[in-house]
Amino acid sequence: MPDLPAIQHDVPLGGLNTLGLAARAERFATIQSPEELVALWHSKEWGGGPALVLGGGSNLVLTGDVSGLVVHIAIRKFDIRDTEDAVLIACGAGENWDAVVKTTLESGHGGLENLISIPGSVGAAPVQNIGAYGLEIAERLAEVAVFDCERGSLHSMQNAACGFSYRNSVFRRSPGRYVIVGVELRLPRPWRPVLTYGELTSLDEKTVTPKEIASRVAKIRSAKLPDPAVLPNAGSFFKNPVVPAAQLLEIRKAYPGAVAYPEAAGGAKLAAGWLIEACGWKGRGIGDASMHDQQALVMVNRGRATASDVMALAAAVEASVWQRFGVRLEREPVMV
Repeated sequence: MPDLPAIQHDVPLGGLNTLGLAARAERFATIQSPEELVALWHSKEWGGGPALVLGGGSNLVLTGDVSGLVVHIAIRKFDIRDTEDAVLIACGAGENWDAVVKTTLESGHGGLENLISIPGSVGAAPVQNIGAYGLEIAERLAEVAVFDCERGSLHSMQNAACGFSYRNSVFRRSPGRYVIVGVELRLPRPWRPVLTYGELTSLDEKTVTPKEIASRVAKIRSAKLPDPAVLPNAGSFFKNPVVPAAQLLEIRKAYPGAVAYPEAAGGAKLAAGWLIEACGWKGRGIGDASMHDQQALVMVNRGRATASDVMALAAAVEASVWQRFGVRLEREPVMV
């Protein structure tokens, strides 16, 4: 069994969450291999309770100091294997997601270009089933390698076992059970562009390349979404709510410009950013927590936002949307 990772005490976590909230970990360990994680779980240092698992901290709100153990996953791996009908990419959970997308494109393999410029680690991506511009990671995942904290063992979960749905998965629905240590991505051959999202529909599917799509997506994102390294944020703070078609019709009677997208089941997915902006929250906030002035769906830290500021703003936005539209917003980041 490998040596245990070093255990640190009273570690600041401000640099390990992209919203930049101040918090401290009672105990902290950096994991650089799946075997280290197994050894730690079997040791007294694990402590018997669930550990908080951190990757890039891009989909996380720290509501206070963390008692117990915080495990930072820093497992690195990147291997590309060609097969007859797909390109298979094995990635460690500690790899940067955007770097993986860019490296894959530079290697001449398309399939992830719609998911460029999304902050966070590879290990965090399946948890919330990241998606953007017409594509979800669930459509490109063959399997997920996990450590099962109930069984105390490593194993692989095929795509169908991961329970993927909109911004959700079995990993999110079973907090504390699974620690993702790696993924295998599957990029189908032949490559086909995904151009269903509004700003991409003008591209010619017969001539467009993966890099051209990536460039367009990156440009759209940079115009709408702040860089966490420049302005701390946790990305989209609320999920786009799904409502019955009849409710959308009622909303559009009063608000003809309401932005929504059809759902396969017959309902409609309302744009949460539009709802929030319609309630007057774009560019407004509480304390140093604010909804972004370019994209009302994103909550940002203007400097010294506290967890109390963030939670108060989230609650105020939810109340406004419910009062005006009768729609309940669901928070996208994990609250700890």
